[in-house]
Amino acid sequence: MNLLGIDFEEWFHPELIQKVLENEKKTFQVVKGIDKILELLRKHDTYATFFMVGEILEKFPDILDKILENGHEIGFHTMYHSRLDSNNFQEKFSKELDNFAILTNNKSKGFRAPTFSLNEKSSWAIDTLEQHGYVYDSSIVPAKTNLYGTPNAPKKPYKITSNSLDSDNPKGKIIEFPLMTTKFLGKTVPVGGGFYLRTLPFSTTKKALRTYDEANIPGVFYIHSWELTPEFMPKIKLSVKNNFITYHNLDKVVDRMDYLLSNFQFTSFERYLKNN
Repeated sequence: MNLLGIDFEEWFHPELIQKVLENEKKTFQVVKGIDKILELLRKHDTYATFFMVGEILEKFPDILDKILENGHEIGFHTMYHSRLDSNNFQEKFSKELDNFAILTNNKSKGFRAPTFSLNEKSSWAIDTLEQHGYVYDSSIVPAKTNLYGTPNAPKKPYKITSNSLDSDNPKGKIIEFPLMTTKFLGKTVPVGGGFYLRTLPFSTTKKALRTYDEANIPGVFYIHSWELTPEFMPKIKLSVKNNFITYHNLDKVVDRMDYLLSNFQFTSFERYLKNN
């Protein structure tokens, strides 16, 4: 059984877009696609965890009801899609967790760091999550990329602490669900969705899921709300590299997800934990 996390963000939340926004009006658009996403999951009788950027629920509280009424789980993705390792964010994080608890009536027990920004500089976040009663995290990518990565971390779920991000600590209270990786052209690379679903050969993703299934390890997979609803994703002028990272093959995501949900089993983190 694999795990599906939907990082529910607006078009203006991705880090590469945040860096260039100046006078563009931040009108909420991606929220219009919630019913489309829920219908895709319903079609395949699949449950997911929605890692939600909190300011969306502040403006559209009914989205929470739609997610929960359909049997899915709500998780936390910070209030404004802030990197954990950004300046002075440690001081804000606890208040954001309190705010999100009020917005969700304490429903959230899982967290994912924007841009997978849990690292040595931001390891304090694990202690803060423990203090707020969180049960699991899914922010570690056991591969090295230009933006993130903890290459020595385990491939399967483990107990994480602020002092041991990349190794199992039996004393840990937080379960880490690391993102799926695979070997590609001799290197260990992420293959757990998002940009990698759009850019790597689709056969690589399918093979990785089969490999995790055979090893009885949950393949942790993620997809962004804006990738599932490209019709609500405006084209922002970016550098050639960042344009490729953000927009490449956006039009292929829904079909690829449709195939994966038809051929592999996925569930929410909450349901997985209850059954394991």
